[in-house]
Amino acid sequence: MTSLPRPRARRRHLGAAAAVIGLLSTLLAAGPAAAIPDPGDSPATSGKVSKQDRTEAEAAIESGEIPGVDEVVHSRNVSHLTNLPKGALKSLNTDLAFQGRYAFAGNYDGFTVYDISRPKSPKVVSQVLCPGGQNDISVSGDLLFLSTDASRSDDSCNSTAQSPTEKSSWEGIKVFDISDKRNPRYVAAVETACGSHTHTLVPDRGNVYVYVSSYFPDETFPDCQPPHDGISIVKVPRKAPEEASVIDFPVLFPDGGNPGPPENPVAMVPTTGCHDITAFPELKLAAGACMGDGILMDISDPAAPRVIDRVQDNENFAFWHSATFNENGRKVVFTDELGGGVGATCNAEVGDKRGANGIYHITGKGDQRKLVFKSYFKIPRHQADTENCVAHNGSLIPVKGRDIMVQAWYQGGVSFWDFTDSTKPREIGYFERGPYSDPDSIGGSWSAYYYNGHVYSNDIQMGFDVLEIRDRRTAGAERVRLDELNPQTQPDYR
Repeated sequence: MTSLPRPRARRRHLGAAAAVIGLLSTLLAAGPAAAIPDPGDSPATSGKVSKQDRTEAEAAIESGEIPGVDEVVHSRNVSHLTNLPKGALKSLNTDLAFQGRYAFAGNYDGFTVYDISRPKSPKVVSQVLCPGGQNDISVSGDLLFLSTDASRSDDSCNSTAQSPTEKSSWEGIKVFDISDKRNPRYVAAVETACGSHTHTLVPDRGNVYVYVSSYFPDETFPDCQPPHDGISIVKVPRKAPEEASVIDFPVLFPDGGNPGPPENPVAMVPTTGCHDITAFPELKLAAGACMGDGILMDISDPAAPRVIDRVQDNENFAFWHSATFNENGRKVVFTDELGGGVGATCNAEVGDKRGANGIYHITGKGDQRKLVFKSYFKIPRHQADTENCVAHNGSLIPVKGRDIMVQAWYQGGVSFWDFTDSTKPREIGYFERGPYSDPDSIGGSWSAYYYNGHVYSNDIQMGFDVLEIRDRRTAGAERVRLDELNPQTQPDYR
């Protein structure tokens, strides 16, 4: 698909927003099991969409309130340069990482290496089949890291799905040597408690420390027993990655974290670990999105992170999903993945405070630093009730003197938004596709990141998209060049 020569302006809101029934109520009632689109090894579906939702979506398309089925639309300051459909890996696309002229794209079946030296015409360099959802991905030097959070028969790339109730089952971190991008080589595996849903790299001279986030312990899981109130730390020697090992499991929530219902009814998912952590090594800080809690950590000693503040939002946040610092490290944007990424939450019924971003300022100094809430941001483009949409992964666009972010919203597309004024954030550009021809499939942009002048989006179903924004508010960002980017290891753009 290609973008329209003259992208039609999208109306800002659906006219008559129907009550959210069927799909959304089912997902939200599901509780912890719907915290993320986590189908194991097979493609996920959002569940049966009601006939009423289908009818209303068709009417909204007909009236021009939302784009047509599979139609590509975008704001006038955003260009869709190209789309590269999925190759051999047919499962769900996931996260992205970057190094030099390469992009590395996760998929539940493995990962793909793209040559992006010519952003308008990216090329597949290699594809590695190594099933183990969700294959969260990052790179550092000659090493690539994959997260396995789907219980497997062993740690090989030939493993098969196996119940987590089996003691022999394996989940954790896999390490590849990518010195030859055309032939990545599997060199190490480290099993971690409750697997690895996501991970965060904190490079430190000759070692890479890997903060492993995982959750949902169960008494029937031999390797994932409650309480699970911390993170695993894996130390990987660069010169001997085969010696990688777990060195600690720091407890981040001595009191067990947010208990969820019935104590806090709106905090729908109790804290049993973290979903994602973003480190800012230059400032020796990290921010953790931990299900029912948001935390700020001191990582002066990367082998021993310490929590220095913790916040909850028991009114509007259902699942603290991810975090992004602003350029000077004085703000943190936390995301709420209401509905687990498979819910239709971008509509008038849910509103603009749930399934949104929360903007927090960091006040004070040293161990007295505090997270102070300022406002919410949610895309103003309402989606059909057949489209999964909620705040997801994004990164800063490095503009001096401004706080601007690009962010994935699943079928809500890719949003460019400005939070320089933390009390009045606003969208300044967007890219999206209309509802799928099969409304029962989940999809949309899993991750959208700015890297060396362009935005790269990994669409769950449609493949690899390359975007460009031309706007006076982002002017100058293209002059910032990085050798490597893992968005969860935030660089110092200054």
